[in-house]
Amino acid sequence: MNRVIVVTGGASGIGRCMVEYFAAQGDDVYFVDCDSASTVAEEAKLRNQGRKVTGFVGDIAEKKVLEEFAALVLREHPEGIHCLINNACLMRGGILEGCEYEDFLYVQRVGVAAPYMLSKLFKEHFQGLGSIVNLSSTRAFQSQPNTESYTAAKGGITALTHALAVSLAGVARVNSIAPGWIDTGAYHKEEAYQSVYSQGDLKQHPSGRVGEPMYIVRVVDFLCDERNSFINGENITVDGGMSRLMVYHNDCGWTYNP
Repeated sequence: MNRVIVVTGGASGIGRCMVEYFAAQGDDVYFVDCDSASTVAEEAKLRNQGRKVTGFVGDIAEKKVLEEFAALVLREHPEGIHCLINNACLMRGGILEGCEYEDFLYVQRVGVAAPYMLSKLFKEHFQGLGSIVNLSSTRAFQSQPNTESYTAAKGGITALTHALAVSLAGVARVNSIAPGWIDTGAYHKEEAYQSVYSQGDLKQHPSGRVGEPMYIVRVVDFLCDERNSFINGENITVDGGMSRLMVYHNDCGWTYNP
């Protein structure tokens, strides 16, 4: 059975990889993104390939956009959806520079309030036992300086995940994925992308490589499969083991230069 899949932030990066993957499986994919040109281009490209894809242009920080997007999906599929993937988020700096009160709130609206509202809008419209997958980040658990806007949003979406899993028991299982370093360059521009990494970039990961968007998409697909529905309220970290590596000054060639 072909599914109805809803994705936020689907015009570029990991979200675009998701849209293309699920569309290639024969699913009916709806995605929303604030980048008008990229949304139109992605929809046109996939439709030209015979895929069932609908792009919607709008800023998900706005309640009206969320309501209009959900209404479009349900108007075309009154029987409901199967999976909601809350992928979109952004960074607007932190406490050291660049992030004012309005900036901080805006990131939370995109990264936490929008997933909550879309879950609310679709909760009566899942076919069978639905699946909600939220994109968290390893930054929900560890930080670099001046990242408070994004880090707070990722912490929020991680906590929202287990709260929704309890509230929506029997309606949809709800899980999150925390990516580490994922190189999304190939999903931002159409021209050929060549990644360049140092040996340190690679070997700081116990898995020996930097992540690719498909590593995340395969986990999303796993969580969307009803056969795996006993996994609920969980966060799965996908970072090549990097966040498990304990490092001290002068350990394994690492040097701290304050």
